[in-house]
Amino acid sequence: MTVHSQLARHGLFDARVPRYTSYPTAPQFAGGVGPEDFAKWIAAVPAGSEISLYMHVPFCRRLCWFCACRTQGTVSDDPVIAYAAMLHQEIALLKRHLPKGVRLSRLHWGGGTPTMLSPELSRDLAAAIFEVAPLAEGGEFSVEIDPMEVDAARLDALVAAGMNRVSIGVQDFDPKIQAAIGREQPYDTTLAVAKMVRARGVTSLNADILYGLPHQSQQTILDSVEKLLALSPDRVALYGYAHVPWMSRRQQMIPSDAMPTPEERLDLFEVARQSFLAAGYDEIGIDHFAKPSDGMAKAARAGSLRRNFQGYTEDTSPVLIGLGASSISRFPQGYAQNASGTADHTRAIRAGQFSTHRGHRFVGEDRLRGRIIEALMCDFHVSRGEILCDFDIAPSALQALFEAACAAFPQMLELTEAGLSIPPAARPLTRMVARCFDAYSATTAQHSSAV
Repeated sequence: MTVHSQLARHGLFDARVPRYTSYPTAPQFAGGVGPEDFAKWIAAVPAGSEISLYMHVPFCRRLCWFCACRTQGTVSDDPVIAYAAMLHQEIALLKRHLPKGVRLSRLHWGGGTPTMLSPELSRDLAAAIFEVAPLAEGGEFSVEIDPMEVDAARLDALVAAGMNRVSIGVQDFDPKIQAAIGREQPYDTTLAVAKMVRARGVTSLNADILYGLPHQSQQTILDSVEKLLALSPDRVALYGYAHVPWMSRRQQMIPSDAMPTPEERLDLFEVARQSFLAAGYDEIGIDHFAKPSDGMAKAARAGSLRRNFQGYTEDTSPVLIGLGASSISRFPQGYAQNASGTADHTRAIRAGQFSTHRGHRFVGEDRLRGRIIEALMCDFHVSRGEILCDFDIAPSALQALFEAACAAFPQMLELTEAGLSIPPAARPLTRMVARCFDAYSATTAQHSSAV
């Protein structure tokens, strides 16, 4: 039996499953978590502890058709300036509730296009954040950069503010594919920006590349990976393009008849995967690669890799606070999401309160199941000893959960005294295996292809 037929037998090429960047996943969030809860959860952060902070900048100069993120286009800088002023108010509001002595293990600016912020706006926002919670020793300040929307002055300002990791979106370097997804970005421009970043002393460079794009072939993705490797990124996210035009209207601009089949998507991933491995990168989880010297690779080897809304992370802080419209925060108590609309979020902040409009309080087996899913996604293994030590579950009940997963994927998983494992040949099924431990029902239409 071929690898494709074996995976097909388990429904890989037809399934739509969550990416499990959280548990429960965002579609399960609901009302019942509001601004007062959010404020209480912030106030409960232990004084002197380390947390993560995410700041969302929803604006883009151009709206790429492939993107399903919460973004909005603008030609004028006026909305960006107004949004930055609102963020200062939100940071001040956070300061009133956050206990003293808290430091940041991670600060990440995402979007949208954070580099639409002028040098002055970037410097002022970073200073305001660090006044509330300074960067901890060894902490990371990372920023998502659009090579088409950045210059020396903006990079200088970010580096002066403390940025020490950069994330560059590549997607694909083929001009025909770029035109099909509304993302024109010449290789020479991307290379020049990478060199500018390195020249300013930023030693950590991330890059995102997509497989499963229209007109993509094994040869085109090989060419794009070869060009990407010339940038010498420290870590790479090889994401499967999620074609969900029923959720993201702009994706309706992408020709569906030019999309690769699910079987072809798996082959595209494998070709790119082999290229990164041949270049000396470590494989991290289901879709990341990192140089052996990178912190993420070290975390994977140490068993401390974790999963959050940006994908994989070596940050183990139990608290992630999100600033800006649509941002999601994670606390030991649960998840809280800000109002998705910029206007709604701004209105709440200007009124002196958080815009939290939905979320999820952890109940029952949420933490247990969330940890099992995270372990599968990060390590392809769930330690029986760890789960029994950290959670209130009987050995027989845990065994029953493991056996149910094995029954759903006969002869594909390994169940031993040490725990449950997904062997290499079955790892394309990882998200589907993780779903076995998901106690919440969800329609398949809300999620992307399993491969």
